[in-house]
Amino acid sequence: MKIEELYNIYKACGGRVSTDSRAIKGGELFFALKGENFDGNAYAAKALEAGAAKAVVSADSGLTGEGFIPVEDTLATLQQLARYHRDNIFGTEKHLTVIGLTGTNGKTTTKELIREVLATKYKVVATAGNLNNDIGVPLTILGMGQDTEIAVVEMGASHPDDIVKLVKVSAPDFGLITNVGRAHILGFGSFEGVKAAKGALYDFIASVGGTIFLNADDSVLAEMASQRPNLSIVPYGVNYWNSIVLPSDANHPFMRIAIPEDIGSEAESENLPVLESKLVGAYNATNALAAIAVGMHFGVSLEDAMAAIAAYEPANKRSQMVHTENNTLIVDAYNANPSSMAVALESFANINAERKAVMLGQMGELGVISLDAHVEVLEAVKELPEVYLTGEEFAKAIEKVFGSAPAEAAEVRPGLKWFTNSASLAEYVKQHPVKGAVVLVKGSRSQEMEKVIPVL
Repeated sequence: MKIEELYNIYKACGGRVSTDSRAIKGGELFFALKGENFDGNAYAAKALEAGAAKAVVSADSGLTGEGFIPVEDTLATLQQLARYHRDNIFGTEKHLTVIGLTGTNGKTTTKELIREVLATKYKVVATAGNLNNDIGVPLTILGMGQDTEIAVVEMGASHPDDIVKLVKVSAPDFGLITNVGRAHILGFGSFEGVKAAKGALYDFIASVGGTIFLNADDSVLAEMASQRPNLSIVPYGVNYWNSIVLPSDANHPFMRIAIPEDIGSEAESENLPVLESKLVGAYNATNALAAIAVGMHFGVSLEDAMAAIAAYEPANKRSQMVHTENNTLIVDAYNANPSSMAVALESFANINAERKAVMLGQMGELGVISLDAHVEVLEAVKELPEVYLTGEEFAKAIEKVFGSAPAEAAEVRPGLKWFTNSASLAEYVKQHPVKGAVVLVKGSRSQEMEKVIPVL
């Protein structure tokens, strides 16, 4: 079937697409996707029975007859349909503006902030949650209607060609890389591999004569941009804009930043408008300024942009402050890598509190640098009065630093304990309550560090 024909079917379905047979409500176009541990073709008939209008299935599945649309590759077809929609959503009347966003840290928070800022003036559609992979990106695009004015598409990457594939689907006019750090080294092979993979966004933007939003304070990003002379650049940055990140304290626990009304001008902090956010961590200042830069480029005033960011409350286990009956938690438990660990610990060190504790889960997908990366984190926290670590990678780091492998829940040194996983840590804390503390909870997704939250 030609993509034009499938697009007519998609429009007849009201632009509703599903890859989950359990989520069918009636009238959707169902795509039977295949993965290492699942085969959507096995559920295609159930999707039709549940009310799906049509089911796109694999040609080799043997599924034929009324309602089935056999194709060679269901995922590739989903992506092709998304790109066709991206290019034809308005017919020939106008062009859909797409902002593509990637980075090692902060991309989801930055995406959320950009959406909030642009929404003060435009109808914005942005990636839901962190659905930023080869399935999530096309679903995001296919979820856009003709009332969409600006699309903000987050793109994740754990392999060298991931961004290359995703920009082919989303075709962004504007691009923003939050930063480039050491993450997913197992998939990228090296830090240079990470730069090359993320830089594919800059490559695409340069090829279409588009514009990037550049953190001018970041030497790595500045170098990457300079290597692509066809880029149009909108710079921003804490230092570049002469902004001032204000200290946190008991009365001001969240990120605060003073921003000159005349961007880039010099002024004393007490004379500057102050953005009071609900985000934990000074590192979020750059994410906020990125959103402001995007907003101002599209005609949102500095005042409206700051107000939108001030009103945003994180609820996705990223830079989130949670007050329980016993403690104040800084929850950054959705993901972790060496650079995000470093900035989280630096920010945590600047918080004034009588009792502080860190509960850190191991970092995943670091390949050959994993041991050294976990040793770096261990060296940064080993002298803190209250440290709880989970995962085998931290066990290896402890053995290297202290000379012997740790035992479950035993003190490696006074105040430092190690646990196999977050469930074991949660059980320990349940038996040995932590009270009256500010607690940083952070780790890779695989560690499920949120399991300790109910006992804190």
